[in-house]
This record gives sequence, C-alpha cells and structure tokens, in this order.
Amino acid sequence: MDYPTFMLLLSVFLISIYVYTISGCRNSRLPPGPYPFPIIGNLLQLGNKPHRSLATLSKCYGPLMSLKLGCKTTIVVSSPDVAKELFHTNDLLFSSRSLPTTSRLMDHYKYSMAWLPVGEQWRRLRRITREYLFSGQCLDDTQQLHMEKVHELLDHVSQCCIDEKAVNIGAIAFTTVVNILSNLLFSKDLCQYVSTESQEFKDAIWSLMEVGGKPNMADFFPILRPLDPQGLTRKGKVYFQKLYGIFDGIIDQRLKARASSSLKAVKTTKGDVLDSLLNLIHLEDESEFSRSDLSHLLLDLFVAGADTTSTTFEWAMTELIRNPKKMQTSRLEITKLMENKKKHIQEKDMSQLPYLQAITKETLRLYPPAPFLVPHEATNDVEVRGFVVPKNAQILCNVWAIGRDPNIWSDPETFMPERFLKVDIDYRGQNFELIPFGSGRRMCPRLNIAHRMLHVMLGSLIQKFDWKLEGNMKVEDMNMEEKFGLTCPRIVPLMLVPIQL
Repeated sequence: MDYPTFMLLLSVFLISIYVYTISGCRNSRLPPGPYPFPIIGNLLQLGNKPHRSLATLSKCYGPLMSLKLGCKTTIVVSSPDVAKELFHTNDLLFSSRSLPTTSRLMDHYKYSMAWLPVGEQWRRLRRITREYLFSGQCLDDTQQLHMEKVHELLDHVSQCCIDEKAVNIGAIAFTTVVNILSNLLFSKDLCQYVSTESQEFKDAIWSLMEVGGKPNMADFFPILRPLDPQGLTRKGKVYFQKLYGIFDGIIDQRLKARASSSLKAVKTTKGDVLDSLLNLIHLEDESEFSRSDLSHLLLDLFVAGADTTSTTFEWAMTELIRNPKKMQTSRLEITKLMENKKKHIQEKDMSQLPYLQAITKETLRLYPPAPFLVPHEATNDVEVRGFVVPKNAQILCNVWAIGRDPNIWSDPETFMPERFLKVDIDYRGQNFELIPFGSGRRMCPRLNIAHRMLHVMLGSLIQKFDWKLEGNMKVEDMNMEEKFGLTCPRIVPLMLVPIQL
C-alpha cells in the first residue's frame, strides 16, 4: 500500500470514529457541554488546574455538564441542588467508582475501601474502620493519646521560638496527624519533627496523591495503558511499593512478636488497633478479612487521612496570617473559655468555640482537600433534570466551584468565617453547599477524626503563639497558588515564625 493511500484510509478511519462519537453525543440526551474535538474530545480544556477550568466552563454550560475526555464520558456537577439529586436522591445509582489506572497498582482497587464497589466487602471494611477507629466511642476512648501528640506539637513549636526558627506549617501538621494515626494503630510514632524521614514519608504520600490526581492519558484511552505514556504508573508504583513496604514491615514485626509471646506464654502484644485487626485475620480462611485487606487498608488510612488534614490545616493558617484580626478574634474566644492561660484546649471544648469552628468551615469552603471528591461512576443510565447520565459515565463533583459560587455565597473569594455564625450549615453531608467530605454512602469515613484534629491543632497554635511570615515577607507578597492532585496543597510551603504568647 503506498503512502497516500495509507494516509487516506487513516483519515477516513479517524473521521469515522469522530463522526460516530459526535453523532452518538448529539443523538443522546447528555447534559450540555462544550463541543468535543476529534478523538481527544475536551481534553485540551482541562488545563493544569482542572477544578478551575471546569468551574469556568460550568458558567457557560450549567451545573450539570457533560464532557468527552478521550473515550470517557464525564459528567461535571457544580451546584448543591444537582449534587443532592445525584448523591442523595439517587445515591445508590451513583455509588460506584470510576477507577483510574493508578488504582490498579498492586491490585489496590481489589482491596481498597476507596475504590471497591458498594457490596459486602466494602461494607465489611467500613464496619471495621467504624468499629475499631472512627466511631465516637473509639475517638473518646483515645482522647488522651490525641492530646499527647498535640502537646508534642506545641513543644516542638516552643523550641522553634527559642531557636528563632521558622516552622513549615504543612510539615508539622502532617507529622502530628501521622503520629496520631500511627499510635492509634501501632502504638508508635512513624515521623519525627526534626528528621528527614518525616519529609521522605510526606513526599511519598504527596507524590502518590499527585500522580493519582493528574489527568492520565491511559485513563482516557485505555489502549495506552500498557505504554504508560506519561510514566505515571511507573512513578506511582515506586511510591506505592515504598509505603506498602513500610506497613507490611510493621505487620511482620508484630506477627513475630505475637508468635514469640505465644511460645513463651507471655503477653507482649500492644492491645492496639493493629492487634485487634490481626485478631480478625483467620490464617486458614481469609475470606472475611485478609492480610492483603489489612495492608491496603493501612495505606488508605495514611494516604487519605494525613495529606487531606495537613493540607486543610495549612490553608487555614494561611488565611489567618492574611487576616490577623480574625486570628485575634479566635484567640480572644479561646482565652475567654480557657480563663487560665496555661490550660490547654481539649476536644470537649470545641462545641464552645463557634468562631474556631467557623474558621474551619470557611477554610473547607475555599480549599476543599479533594476538589472533585473521589470520582463516582453511574451504575445504570439515570435521568437527571431531563438529561441522561449514561451507565459507566465518570461523575466529578466540583466542590471547589460550589464553594466559590456567587449565587450561593456572598463575596465568595473573601475569607469570612462570620458567614457561618449566621447560618446553620455543617460539612457532614447534609448541606450540599458544603460537602468537602462528600455525602451519602461514599462519604469519607475519616470525617470524625479529621474534625477533631483540625480544631484541636488549630486552636492550640492560635492560643499559644502569635505568628509572622519568614523573612519579614509582606502578606500581599504571599504566593497563593495551589498544586493540583487528588488534593490541592499550596505550591509554596507556608513558613511561619512563631512568637510565644
């Protein structure tokens, strides 16, 4: 076959695919959306910050918008009313997950609570995490441990005051959250405040979140998966294996200790969550809860829990530095409640600190830790507002756009915690204008511990210290850009110098 003939046939083939794709879209009842280009669809319109790009497009095409991303039909939700219709009214029909290529690393999607379809295995894992980790009773029983780690945070910042050293706010929050989780689970710290190991652990988790959140050509064109054109699978595998190896090593170490204890008839086990979970594993029959279930569960808990909480904490401190009067208002509220300056905030005090709670809500409105949540997928064709959301369509809920919608919020770009003192809005999945943790069956199971940790850590640092930017930088010179991944942390870490009060 000569070259001109080959090119002609190739052109006809590509045009046929395009015509077939476009005609399918036109003849369907898909929600409105921008006209897709041949083959690639609307990929070029994503940009390097898709949450912002899709928010702009939704202003043109409405709060229920369809896109063609390569071979994948994607539905973007950008209003509370539509979000409620999908994740409340039709919750079960949209409860499945759209699996990214990176979720297939080491078969993670087969064990992960985040990616499993709603079914018996998923329910079992949710029940286990609730029973052993995140129920109100579990968190009440471990309050003393939480506070020990918060006091270690305060001690570290106090030492930085003495040394006149700047503090990496995101890094210290990450270390604190990791150590709270690791002590709940393993009775040991995984990170140190003054250690390169903490940064390496954080880098591995963030890199995995960044790789998992990047638009991946292999997701849009499954035929490209074996080629891994962007190298995201290769990169993700490195970080995945590093973290998986850490948790697997901890499990092996505990199993050896338990075996030794059994042989010597001496109890040397910790009696922590890891022991409880190991007790669930039947070595002869792992159909209920297996060693693989445990390893992947640990990965989920640390990857999703530590990064999202520390990212939110860093953005909260960022806004308080930019708005010192609001920090002072919060400090006065805390001082009035505590009466004694030496007294530390406790978890039980949070209900009496409405302004501190409002700061957290306002931070989550402006900077939701996962701007699209975790992508959902339609299990069947579903009619929504006169349009059809087709089976297997990916559903992106742009909570970042909802949080900055001027039709919902007055002065949406302004950090104004006072707005939440006037209205009864919470982020527990019932008020769809503020759903940073999702809603319905797929709501984040770590909400309760994140809620407690954010308030205690933030309140403690506001109460005990004043803060200024490193190098006497002016507030107006701060870089406020974010990096896009499954979460959106600051592109430039927040470095603050603490001043003991």
